[in-house]
Amino acid sequence: MKLYFSVDYHTVWGQVVCVSGSLPELHEIEMQYADNGRWEAEVDVPDNVEVFTYSYCVRSNNKSVIHEWGRPRTFTANEKTVIYHLHDQWMGMPYDSSFFSSAFTKAFFVHEQPKEESSKSYVSALTLKVFAPEITPGKALAVVGNQAVTGNWNIEKSRVLSSAHFPEWEITLDLSKCKSPFEYKFVVVDAKQMKALQWENGDNRQIDLLPKKGEHIIVTNGVFRGNSPSWRAAGVAIPVFSLRTEHSFGIGDFGDLKKIVDWAAKTGQRVVQVLPVNDTTMTHTWTDSYPYNANSIFALHPLYLDVNVFAPFKTDKANKRFETLQKQLNALYEVDYEAVSAAKWEFYSIAYKEKGKQVFETDDYKQFFEDNNEWLVPYAAFCYLRDTYKTVDFHQWGEYAVYDREKIETLCDLHGKHYDAIAIYYFLQYFLDKQLSEASHYARTKGVVLKGDLAIGISPNSADAWTDPHLFNLDAQTGAPPDDFSFTGQNWGFPTYNWERMRADGFRWWRRRFTKMADYFDAYRIDHLLGFFRIWEIPMNAVQGLLGHFSPALPMSHEELQANGFWVDENYHLKPYIRSYQLHEMFGDSTEKVIQQFLNDKGNGVFELKPEFDTQRKIEYFFNETNGDVNIRDGLYALVADVLFVRDKKEPDKFHPRITAQYTYSFRALSDSDKYTFNRIYDHFYYQRHNYFWSEQALQKLPDLIASTDMLVCAEDLGMIPACVPYVMHQLQMLSLEIQRMPKDPTLTFADTRNYPYLSVCTTSTHDMSTLRGWWEEDGVVRQRYYNEVLGQWGEAPFYAEPWICKAILRNHLWAPSMLAIFPLQDWLSLDGTLRRVHPQEERINVPSNPRHYWRYRMHLTLEQLLESDTLNDQIRTMIFETGR
Repeated sequence: MKLYFSVDYHTVWGQVVCVSGSLPELHEIEMQYADNGRWEAEVDVPDNVEVFTYSYCVRSNNKSVIHEWGRPRTFTANEKTVIYHLHDQWMGMPYDSSFFSSAFTKAFFVHEQPKEESSKSYVSALTLKVFAPEITPGKALAVVGNQAVTGNWNIEKSRVLSSAHFPEWEITLDLSKCKSPFEYKFVVVDAKQMKALQWENGDNRQIDLLPKKGEHIIVTNGVFRGNSPSWRAAGVAIPVFSLRTEHSFGIGDFGDLKKIVDWAAKTGQRVVQVLPVNDTTMTHTWTDSYPYNANSIFALHPLYLDVNVFAPFKTDKANKRFETLQKQLNALYEVDYEAVSAAKWEFYSIAYKEKGKQVFETDDYKQFFEDNNEWLVPYAAFCYLRDTYKTVDFHQWGEYAVYDREKIETLCDLHGKHYDAIAIYYFLQYFLDKQLSEASHYARTKGVVLKGDLAIGISPNSADAWTDPHLFNLDAQTGAPPDDFSFTGQNWGFPTYNWERMRADGFRWWRRRFTKMADYFDAYRIDHLLGFFRIWEIPMNAVQGLLGHFSPALPMSHEELQANGFWVDENYHLKPYIRSYQLHEMFGDSTEKVIQQFLNDKGNGVFELKPEFDTQRKIEYFFNETNGDVNIRDGLYALVADVLFVRDKKEPDKFHPRITAQYTYSFRALSDSDKYTFNRIYDHFYYQRHNYFWSEQALQKLPDLIASTDMLVCAEDLGMIPACVPYVMHQLQMLSLEIQRMPKDPTLTFADTRNYPYLSVCTTSTHDMSTLRGWWEEDGVVRQRYYNEVLGQWGEAPFYAEPWICKAILRNHLWAPSMLAIFPLQDWLSLDGTLRRVHPQEERINVPSNPRHYWRYRMHLTLEQLLESDTLNDQIRTMIFETGR
């Protein structure tokens, strides 16, 4: 069989186009340049080849530097053909790449699969392929042209393409009676009435050389040349743990997801967004409620398993206890994490004893174990050792402190004495995987997608850090610089990533993580997208985020700072600035106590922290042990952080200007000229110096990671955003996050929802913020401005966010150009004064400034009640319909 490949690609000097495929004969074949940007190659393959895949790349200096976007092409042989001409268009990222995601191809725009037809094999054939992902159900793609086989430009006689491989459409035509030139266009038609709805833009497509007898031309036409898509949808955001149904066990679970999907579908919503669902069990206490501190980035949280799958149990005693605990826990106003955990594990143990052996013998389980063995066994061993040694700090696990695969395989041996204590985690993960997969499939059948959350960090005490410590910098911690969420920044306590080691194997760890998410979700939010550009790295001896710096970064040397007019003094600018007048302002009546207990007097009104209190960690430890005054503790934290520059860990002779240094006493002590110089250096450092550098960092990682799955990519791009971020997001067609009270334009108090970009998700609030009603009551001045300037109302703003106010705000967001408008469930409920909670403060999920916040918010209604709330549901459905979503 002879294959003639050709593709259009305009190269520059030194570049060569190659074709590469799944056959041995197609291993990066260098193509020959023909003319006008056309590259060609001739390849012989065995006649018995039926199917293979292939794609193109561009090599420069013998390296593949540019790859096509998307999945490889698929070739299927025709039994009557011996010569194939494959005419391809280079596939770059299309302008509507979001529509190629599984959110659209498997849920929003699912097309009925065509009936199986007997394969047609023409002596002289032409196959046309084209991507048209934005064609909604009820519509189809047809081809019409200047030949009888394509209707002679009569739309009623046009030929409808098959959507069997949607979003790619395909048709094979008999060209035995056609003459050159062959002209055609694609047309979107009504699938039933065959009426033209949208003709393709641009000139007619044309083929000059038609196939001879025994030849087959396959033309991939790239993307349908239609108008820019404007499809928009609404959705709801709610953590899994917050769901409540009549069958819940005191906490939301994967079984409950079907009910929230039902509600979304009933009200015309298309997305259900959740927080991370990975296992966070560290201590078996309420502190494990933090969903961004997983002990495995692969394992699902055992508490999200619907226990009803195991009921009834074999004994009446177990069934009665199950029924009693279910009613007690499900009646709780908030999640009692510890009580729920204890109760669920009681029944997991019973279920494992009753069903474990039987489940392990099934083919379905065996396939699950084989597919997930690489992470599942270490995770199960990790959980067993955590509980055996009564600590999640694996450094204290004796002979298992350093992960050794052979030792762990021996520990987990089927015939070992610890097997059941370990295998119960296999058992639970199997059912968790099954339930979440079922919920995902159920959502798709309703035209709804589940949207997951990809946490940026991993716990230093996790199975991932234990098994792959070389991939992380365990001697550093991550967080966020000061922002609207926290004046002192956030310290998440996660290690930073060793990107160089990760890059060495093509970011395999990340790709495995992405593909695992794709088992359950069709869209995802990248938590803290900026982490792929740079991360906020904080010294291990710091508690707050103020003493951190960006990593990677380009710190400044003494010489560079001096060249810019600023001389760094080690004593005044790198050590805490502590003066007597400052202490009286900070500590008031407690000043003398602070001086006596925590400071050394250097004379002339100058002080320094005693060695036993010279870091925030030392101060934290002291106050935790003594239960001291937190106001004094926080004041001492501020003293430690009162510096102008932070020394770089890798290059100690270089420095980073301390974030928000303008609020320090050390800055206030500078002369006016030094203040001006420092501000100039500071602004350039944080807003200009790293733009190109950081964009290169992101573009080395994100393209391949995003391309590893078909999920719709949404990004959390809030906070201190460098100018390079919007550029990279545009390049990769990522949806931004738009929040009206956190405008991207620093000159605005409120963003204008009418100006949001199409590729964005707009929302009224997030899990880290007060809800719509809570925000309304927080600041009277802000409330009044919003009432007059945004809502256009006269007079004094009502103190409470009455339902009509909430409706006006939600409608403004629904009218926004954003592709997705996803609101917290609490904000949807704000529309109905009889359904929503009395106190909006009880609606909040998290307070970022409190690192020990208890994540326990629950719906106060059951989803069954919500599904029957016709007044609210009709109102939501009407709002979504009227705003074109």
